[in-house]
Amino acid sequence: MIVVFKHFFYKNYVGLSLWPFIILKEDSLMADEVLINHERIHLRQQQELLILPFYMLYVSEWLFRTVLYLDSYRAYQNISFEREAYANEKDMQYLSNRKTFGFLHYLTR
Repeated sequence: MIVVFKHFFYKNYVGLSLWPFIILKEDSLMADEVLINHERIHLRQQQELLILPFYMLYVSEWLFRTVLYLDSYRAYQNISFEREAYANEKDMQYLSNRKTFGFLHYLTR
């Protein structure tokens, strides 16, 4: 389910997945197939990790990488969940072909 909530976002962020919702900053973003696919990849990640562990791992990896890079945005860009989503967001068939726990492939790359 896709909802729009403009006051939820920080700086340049325009979309977010919080199981079972995709939350967007603006109505016009509903037409952005690449963004929606990116967020659907996150929903699949959340589902296979039974939701709460996904958020715990996401935040833990972000904290670890923030210390590693001393840059919170660079840390965000290198979270395995984000790397998988960004690498495959333009492939509209990705979720049909994706292997379970596909984000693990991006953990050490």
